[in-house]
Amino acid sequence: MGIILWIVFGALVGWIANLVVGGRERQRQGCLVSVLVGVVGAALGGFIYRLATGEQQHFEFDFPSFGVAILGAIVLLLVLRLVSAATASRRDRDRW
Repeated sequence: MGIILWIVFGALVGWIANLVVGGRERQRQGCLVSVLVGVVGAALGGFIYRLATGEQQHFEFDFPSFGVAILGAIVLLLVLRLVSAATASRRDRDRW
């Protein structure tokens, strides 16, 4: 049952992070990508939390863990979109 809860948790976190980061030019992502962004974002959020507070974040299925996971997923999506934009810009520049 644990893996199913992580998939649901990751999907919710990834979806919410995509809505927050989205804006007008929001990229639609599939369910699998949302789960991956959510789970990796949760790990990243836990790492950032530990750096900021010095405490270990224990991920349970509660609101504080959900908030940390969403913040981590938002940071992950912002970094991925910056890298994607830089790559697209470089690719367009190299065509000319």
